[in-house]
Amino acid sequence: MHKREPIYATAIGAGRALFGLLRVRRTTTELEQLPSTGGAVLAITHFGYLDFALVEWVTWLHNRRHIRFMVKKGAFDQPLVGRLLRGMKHISVDMESGGEAYAQAVTALCEGELLGVFPEGGVNASFTVRELKTGAVRMAQAANVPIIPVAVWGGHRLMTKNHRSTLRERVGLPVSIRFGQPFQTDAAGQDGDAAVATLRLHAAMQSLVDAVQSEYAVPGSGQWWQPAHLGGTAPTPTEAAVVEAERRRRKAAAKQAAQK
Repeated sequence: MHKREPIYATAIGAGRALFGLLRVRRTTTELEQLPSTGGAVLAITHFGYLDFALVEWVTWLHNRRHIRFMVKKGAFDQPLVGRLLRGMKHISVDMESGGEAYAQAVTALCEGELLGVFPEGGVNASFTVRELKTGAVRMAQAANVPIIPVAVWGGHRLMTKNHRSTLRERVGLPVSIRFGQPFQTDAAGQDGDAAVATLRLHAAMQSLVDAVQSEYAVPGSGQWWQPAHLGGTAPTPTEAAVVEAERRRRKAAAKQAAQK
């Protein structure tokens, strides 16, 4: 029996209403990989801004479990949004000092929570799995829980970076969510082991993405939402990395100027 959480229940209800109004056509595969109890790290692809809501939606429908997501501190700093995030027991991440968030995440895992992590960092505009950060693996190692790779495909057509979809484009979209085989990492938690396990996680996530892309209900050749290597017009991983580096440079410069 899962404890009732009114704020989270309200958020899920709002998400279900939104996806219902948009007539999102979901296809979910390998839901049996989700544990009914106990801690686990869900390592999720990050191509769209609503990926977290889509994964929580199907998880709740499957076994009524809530996911505690790691969310950038900036969202917590907004009065209303921050209150909601805290009410849902999500974890604030300070990108300049992540030690406190790491400790909170490990504690949550040890207490039997599902932890939602986007190991790519921010939204990935190339729609391929880029190099992962090792945090997801290190947290799983510290809490001695499994990692479950998760691929979401189609959710970026609802809302993503560098493209504003029209309402017509968003209605009736197919969205595919596939859960991968859980795997346990080396509990020693040494940097070398974390790096190796992170490479394994990357391969698992990309394999899931390849599968959902190949089975997707709509052909993507020539489309903005399809990766370049599959005939789409999305930027290549190299092009996307250059644009992202420039965005971060401008953001850092603006922050520095504001502090003067």
